[in-house]
This record gives sequence, structure tokens and C-alpha cells, in this order.
Amino acid sequence: MTSHAPIRLKSYICGAWKAGSRDGAELLNAATGELVATIDASGIDMAEALEYGRAAGHALRMMTFHERALMLKALGQHLMGLKEEFHALSLATGATPRDGWVDIEGGIGTLLGYASKARREMPNARVLTEGAVEPLSKDMSFSAQHILTPLHGVAVHINAYNFPCWGMLEKLASTLIAGMPAIIKPASQTAYLTELMVRRIIEAGILPPGALQLICGSVGDLLDHVTEQDVVTFTGSATTGRKLRAHPAIMASSTRFTMEADSLNACILGPDAEPGTPEFDLFIREVAAEMTVKAGQKCTAIRRAFVPRAQVGAVRDALAARLGALPVGLPDDPQVRVGALASLAQRDEVRARIRDLAVDGEVVIGNPDAVTLTSGDPDMGAFMNPVVLYCDHPEAARAVHDVEAFGPVSTLMPYDDLEQAVALTRRGKGSLVASVFTDDAGVAEAAVLGMAPFHGRVMIGNRASAKTATGHGSPLYMLVHGGPGRAGGGEEMGGVRGVKHFMQRTAVQGAPRLLSAVTGQWMEGAQTRSDIHPFRKSLTELRLGDQLVTATRTVTLEDIEHFAQFTGDTFYAHMDEEAARANPFFEGRVAHGYLIVSFAAGLFVQPDPGPVLANYGVDNLRFLTPVNPGDTLGVRLTCKEISPREGGEHGEVRWDCQVTNQNGAVVAQYDVLTMVAKTWPA
Repeated sequence: MTSHAPIRLKSYICGAWKAGSRDGAELLNAATGELVATIDASGIDMAEALEYGRAAGHALRMMTFHERALMLKALGQHLMGLKEEFHALSLATGATPRDGWVDIEGGIGTLLGYASKARREMPNARVLTEGAVEPLSKDMSFSAQHILTPLHGVAVHINAYNFPCWGMLEKLASTLIAGMPAIIKPASQTAYLTELMVRRIIEAGILPPGALQLICGSVGDLLDHVTEQDVVTFTGSATTGRKLRAHPAIMASSTRFTMEADSLNACILGPDAEPGTPEFDLFIREVAAEMTVKAGQKCTAIRRAFVPRAQVGAVRDALAARLGALPVGLPDDPQVRVGALASLAQRDEVRARIRDLAVDGEVVIGNPDAVTLTSGDPDMGAFMNPVVLYCDHPEAARAVHDVEAFGPVSTLMPYDDLEQAVALTRRGKGSLVASVFTDDAGVAEAAVLGMAPFHGRVMIGNRASAKTATGHGSPLYMLVHGGPGRAGGGEEMGGVRGVKHFMQRTAVQGAPRLLSAVTGQWMEGAQTRSDIHPFRKSLTELRLGDQLVTATRTVTLEDIEHFAQFTGDTFYAHMDEEAARANPFFEGRVAHGYLIVSFAAGLFVQPDPGPVLANYGVDNLRFLTPVNPGDTLGVRLTCKEISPREGGEHGEVRWDCQVTNQNGAVVAQYDVLTMVAKTWPA
């Protein structure tokens, strides 16, 4: 491996790079033992850092969700162009190039994924509404709407050593989309890689000043100064997490605290997955992969593997063959599949935990105290061969359900029936993820429903998804990453769910006109304007509440029969008077729901070329009152939400569409979605 001059890590605080006041602790290359960097944050004013971040947060809050999303997109693209530099330094952490891909490209991909998701699912606004408008008076003069707005504090992210890039970026993505600045505190052992990435982020000048700060070293008295507007997140051991959660300042201010901690993740081989089946082979492949990617230093790694008692021997032999074929050694060696642990101290810790686990069983694969290497020095590098233990009586054991060896270690355990297997997974007291490998629908249902209350994510593996499945241990930005109980009780990512953690939910009550001004969405009872046809208005001319009340159209029996024959929808309620009358919902033949929608479009559409470029769908369509032959329909179309597309020539407009009959009863209600030009002529 190539040697580099040692780096003196600095913190990025209050807009400047600052070195600690002491020489700092030495950080060694995990694979060679060479000095990589020194780290120290003493002498840094942590209270000042928090105050600086809070003041700087104003610039983020003034941006819309889409503006923040485009900022993240630009940042992700910039970092992707620098990935080779990050990979070169990542080797010092003990990570192979494949391991580094998960950390580096995986983290950058999370930034890009959040940028895309925010633009698709969130408005181009600074306020996020949640749920429907709640009418609080009969005349609609008083209503309520739940909204979410960014907290006015700083998100303090205390991260683990195993993913120095992804761990930072997956938290930063949702934080910045929400409009909140962050202070990143990476674990010391691999902080040099985090510091490099933060340097490149700051140099890019994409983020507003103060949106990101970095502490390399101890946080000192940082947590003494958090308030009710700040957020603290922690990834690491449950013991440390519990201490942080009980910090007096966090307790006194009810500071939001989320933790992702120890997790004894489980994997079940279904009773149907016998040797020779695709599911058996997938199980072996997955357990081996989860033990060896990042040398098993993954919070989602499979620590407990439950198999039918009759299959124990076959599973042990298959695992031994697969694990034995994975070379261990220097991470830059092309032959190597298993790199080093983060440090020699970490290897000693894993060996100690294996001794704890051996109280309940025996080592059946691998030697925890000796290592066979393809390359590297076993005395200088934190290398370890994969180790599998076997516990024959898991229902009576304790250590295997309580001790996590954070390395290439898993424990194999038998079960006698599926109910017992599911119960054994729960002995982990809450985990991030569990999986079951089966092609039996009944097994899948029983396993998932039994494990779901104790896990943040459950994966079903089988032959149909084998080629496309992301795997047991892969957190994805659109899915919740977290788990109950000992896993911390928190939820990260999960798409927009993760963004909301950094925002305050507020119920706002008032007159609809004023609520509409706050939320940027028209609601029933708010002000309207009827002048020229709203479809003749570009985004620069269109306003919330612009409304069209159409002429009417009478639905005839001939219309219904023609629509039925033309579309092929000859459902009896449209075609058979006697059968329709026997239906408890109808008094006779009724019009098709989609006939109503089609007639409504014919009433409100302005046909000339103009600012409305396309109709791209409807949301929340409901048919509320049956329409019989002879009923007369009219439409009220109101501009409900305007979302200009940043950097584009058009935007999305949501229209409230209400279809009523001659008696004023609402027969259909839905949102029409259109693309509208920002200016016309364009």
C-alpha cells in the first residue's frame, strides 16, 4: 500500500479550519500499522460553534425544498467526480475497493437520491403540509392544517467509525433538505476520510456558509449547550448512546435525540429451503457476504443465523466452503475479498466478544486467534478470518442474544419449528433488520408478521428476487433505517420521513384565506378569483384561488350505453336496470365514474394551445354520489397549488376539481395535475 505523510486533522468551525491545541492522538493504517493522521479538537469553543450554526441556518430556511434539493444534487455530482481521491484514502481504513464503494458511492448516491425524491414528493416551498385540511366550523370560516417547518437549531451528528462517508452523508441529506445546518462529529479512528470529504465539500462553495461544520476529536462540552431547537443523532454502541441520551442538557431541553446502536440482526433459513433449492444457496451467500463486507463491521450484518435442525450440517459445510474461498489481506490487493478491521484494538475487542459468545457454544469455522493471509503482516494489520460459532440450544442461551462481536463473526443456531425461530429472533431485544429465505408464502407471512414489531426492516429472500435484491444488510435512502429496543428506537432516512425529523409539526388554526397564505395551498373557504379562463394563464399570471365554474351537461342513457360499448366497460350497474336496483348503493342504472371524469374534463378544458402543456394525472379521486340518467353535471375548478420547477421553463399546478349535480351534491372530487409554462408565449 502507498504511504502518505501523516495528516494533522483540523476541525471546520465558524467558517474556518482550526487545529486543536494539543498534538493529538495517533491514527494508524488499519492494514499496515503506519501513521495516517493525528486528531485533536481541544481548545475549540463548542458553544460558539452552535451559535454560529444557528445564525447561519437562516440562509437554509429561506430556500425552498427544491432549491435545497438542487443544492444536494450539485454537491453529489461534485463529490462523485472526486471519488477516486476518497477511495485512495479509504484503503487506510482497512476497506477493500468493494467495501469503499458501499461507503463512498453509497453515501454520495444517498445525497443524489434524496435530491431526486425531494423534488418529486415535496413542494417548491418552505412549508410542508401534512394531511388534509381539518374543517372546524360548518360554514368553513375556521379550519386547521398541520404544517412542518425547519427547526431553528443545529443538528449534531455523532457518527461511527465503520462508514466515515456514508454515515455522514445519509444524515446530512435529510438534514439539509429539511433546512437545518449540521455539525458532524466522526469517530476518531477513520475521521481522516470524513475530513477529506468535508474539505472538498467546503471548497466547492455549494453549501451556504455555516450549513456544515466538522469536529475532529472530542466534542468537549458541546452537548452542554444544546437547546430545544437542536437535534442530536448518534450512531455507535448502545452503552454510549444511553449516556448521551441521559445528558442533563438533552433531558432539560427535551432535545430531539435519535440513536442507531447495537443490533443482533437475524436471518432465518425457511423450513422449505432445503439443500439444492435456490433459497438455500441464497441464504449461504447472504450470510457469508454479511460476515465479510467491511470485515463484518456493519450495523446491519447478520449476527445470528437460524436454520432447521436437520440442515445444520449442510449449512455449516456450505458456509465453511464459501468463507474459506474468500482471501484475507491488504485491501489494495486485487485477490483480497476481506480487508482489515478498523484497528488492532478493534480486533482485540472482537476476539474478546467471541470468547463471551463461546460460553453458549463453540467455534466451528475459523480461528479467532490466528489468521491466514494472502498479503499483509498479521502483527501490523487488524486482520481476522471469518469466524462461525455454533450454539445447539439457543432457547437456553443468553450471550448469543446479548453480545455483539462487531467483526466477521456470526453464530449458527438450530430451530425445531418456525414459531420457535421467530421467537428466537426477538431475543435480540430489537434489531435493525432481519431476513427470511423462503419460497413459501405461508412461511413468509408468519415470519414477517412475527418479526416486524421487533425490527426496523425485514427482507424476504427467494429465487424471484435473487437477481435484483439489494440484500439483507443494505440500508436504502427511501426505507427506514433504525429499529426498536437495543437498536436505539430511532428512524433515519425513510425518504421524506427522515426529513421530518428535523422539522417541527404544528397545527395551525384560522380563517382559510390566512391559512392558505401560510401554506401556499388553496383550501375550501379561501379567497377565489374568476376572470379569464385559468388555463389561459402562465405561472407568472396564475394565482392560488383562480377559479372556473363551468357550464353544465346532462348525462343521458345514450351517453352511458355509448361509453360502455366504446370502452368495453359493461359492468351490470351501467347496463342492467333491474340488477342495478338490487345493488344497495344504486337506485337504478348509473353512469361510469370515468364517464363523469371525462365529461368534467370536457367542461373545464380550454382547447387552444396555451400555457397548460400537459395533464399528468389525478390524485385522490373519489366518486361520492351516483349519477343517474337525466342528472346534470357542473364543475368547479380551482388553482390549489403552484410549484415552479427550479431551472426549468414550466412548473406543476394542482387544481381542486369538484363535480356536482343539479342538486348541488358532490358526485366526484379529485385533484387534477398539470404542467404549465412559466411564461406564455414561451
